[in-house]
Formats: sequence, structure tokens, C-alpha cells
Amino acid sequence: MSESNNSGKDVSVEPEVRSGLTDSGVDQSTMPQHSWLSRLYTGTGGFEVVGRRKFYYALTGAIVLIALLSMLVRGFTFGIDFEGGSRIQFPSDGNVDTSQVETVYNNAVGFDPVSVQTVGSGSGATVQIRSETLDDNQVNSLQSALFDAFQPKDKDGNPSASAVSFADVSETWGGQITKKALIALIVFLVIVSVYIAIRFERDMATAAIVALFFDIVVTAGVYSLVGFEVTPATVIGLLTILGFSLYDTVVVFDKVEENTRGVLHLTRRTYAEQANLAVNQTLMRSINTTVISVLPVIALMVVAVWMLGVGTLKDLALVQLVGITVGAYSSIFFATPLLVSMKERWGPVSVHTRKVLARRATLAEKGAPVAVAAGAVEAPKTRKAVKSAPQPGVRPTGKRNKKGH
Repeated sequence: MSESNNSGKDVSVEPEVRSGLTDSGVDQSTMPQHSWLSRLYTGTGGFEVVGRRKFYYALTGAIVLIALLSMLVRGFTFGIDFEGGSRIQFPSDGNVDTSQVETVYNNAVGFDPVSVQTVGSGSGATVQIRSETLDDNQVNSLQSALFDAFQPKDKDGNPSASAVSFADVSETWGGQITKKALIALIVFLVIVSVYIAIRFERDMATAAIVALFFDIVVTAGVYSLVGFEVTPATVIGLLTILGFSLYDTVVVFDKVEENTRGVLHLTRRTYAEQANLAVNQTLMRSINTTVISVLPVIALMVVAVWMLGVGTLKDLALVQLVGITVGAYSSIFFATPLLVSMKERWGPVSVHTRKVLARRATLAEKGAPVAVAAGAVEAPKTRKAVKSAPQPGVRPTGKRNKKGH
């Protein structure tokens, strides 16, 4: 469709940018709109993510800075598998108070234990003590003191000092687990980078890997900040969350690739606008996936902590809960905006974006209304009035003009 300007020349104006009015002359901005929840569910919310990427970069940077400062200042609370020491445990009837155990321990060896916790409940409860490495005299003294105080029973149900068991744990085992985990992480990142580069493109692979590093740093920072104990189960759980984060990112990137296919041959939308549309279309899916993934993890934590008292399950659940939440954030609010920023700095996308903005500026100077999609950088404003663009979530009126269109 074309219009004539003052010079008599025809100016091509696409239908969706000509006017903010319906065919019957009703301003669409005054029409009833769907609720934000309805627009979120249908993917038509027009929520600004890519267009506000500077804000999300600042937020992401602040989160990373807090995580790094916590790791440098507070450090980590490493489990016995990383620091070494002695592990003492004995069965109880579930009524043993940990403070009493600490008192008996201190009186027997002359210093406090590293930690005391009760695992399990009822007749299957076990008291576990984590301690510095003890010599033979300290072991004998502590074994006698714990037996006299709590009368633990052996497998036959008879009180016996042998029910108090001791085990020395070397820190080298935890170091070996960490070394193997780092090797697995490097191999994983290389394979993932190659796959995404082949399946999608190099820039998407770079953005996805940067988002994965963000997930690792923030998850580790949360463990440092809150004081969660780092165990081999934590390291294993950290590797499992990377797959979830990558899955969510690839889903969004797949939609970005679909929306931006052929965009460089048109001047209606920029790459950023189409990427923001992809984020809106996959936002509800990401939320659903995250909620569905978090619920069984929370259930696992309930079973591990309150019912069974299994420390390994608790460690796995904690790292997965933190990692899934962080991964959902990074795939939506960091990976996609980072991809757009990389695209717009150089190459054909940068040229195309400038061309689209220049066209909009020309239309605005001629008085033609310009509809700017979410995620766009607005063209320079002129003194001439610009009519309202259709708003996201506008409900069609169903009215027709005199021609029946």
C-alpha cells in the first residue's frame, strides 16, 4: 500500500505501521486488553527483555559480583571428604540431643567437634560426629565416654561400646572427585560448544557457554553466602544442573532462530525485536519447566531432611534447587540479550538494524506512524505527531467498516 507525500512521490508504508486505528476508526489503545497473565500464557505479552538488556546486564553483573565477593571473603564450608578428619557414629533411639553429644565429646578429647547431626528418625536414627583427626588414645577415650553417656546398642540389640564406630577420611579423596569433575566439565563444555555451533551458530554457542559459567559462579556463590556444606554430592549435583540450564537456553535459541530466519531481507523488524518475540513465546514454557523441575526437588529435600535424614540426598537437592532457578534466569534474561548484543556489534545484523532504524526515522519525518515492537530501539522523534501504535494484548472489537473489511 502506498501514500503520496508533499512532493507527489509514493511512499511505501506497510499496513501494520500506517495507523494505530482499526478499520472502523477506533483507537486500538482504548480497547479492552487481556490480563498480563493471559498474555504471558499465550506468548503475546510484549514483555520487554531484549530492549531492556542494559538493566539485565547490570542486574546480572551485580549478582556475579556478590557471588565472587562471597567466595573470596567467606569462602566455602567444605565437608569432611575435602578437608579430611574422623567420622564417628553410633545408633540412637532418636532422643539423643546433639548438644549433649558435643558436651561429652569436649569432655573426652578437650575440644569441640566440627559438627554433630542426627540422621534418620526413630529406632533407625544415627548420630554422626565430624571431627578433626583423632589419635588412638583420643579414640579410646571418646568411645568409652559416648558408651557411658548414651548406651548405644549393637546389631543384636545389646549395649556395646563397639556400636560406636570410627573412620578416618583423607582429604585426597575429595580432591580426586573435584579433579574428575573439572575434567568432565571441560569435556562437557567443549562438546556442547561444538554441537550448538553446528546446530545453530557460533554466536549462540558463545552466549550459551557464557550463561553456563554464570550459572556455575552464582550457584557456587549461593553455597558460599548461605554456608551450605560442599560435599562430593554437591559437585555431582552441579554437573547435573548444567544440562537443565543448557536445555532451557537451547529451547529459546531454537525459537530465536525460527523468528529471525530471513529477517535480514526485510525492513519491518530488527533482529532484536524478533529475538524479544522469541523470549515472550517461550517465557511460559520456561516458567512451567522450572516449576515442574523444582517441585520434585523440594519433595526430595523434604524426604531427605525431615523423614530420612540422608545427607547425600539433601546435598543433591540443594544444589539442584539453586541451579535450576539460576539456570531459568540466565536462559531468559542473560543468554538471549547477550546474543543480540553480539549480533548488533558487527556483521550483517548490525547493518540491518541501522537500515531499519533509518527507515523508521524517514517515515516519522514524513508523518507516517511507526509501530515499534518490543525490544526495538526507537527511531529519532520528530516534531510531527505520531499516532498510537497497537498495544500488546489488545482485544479485537470485531467491528467492520462500511466496505465490510
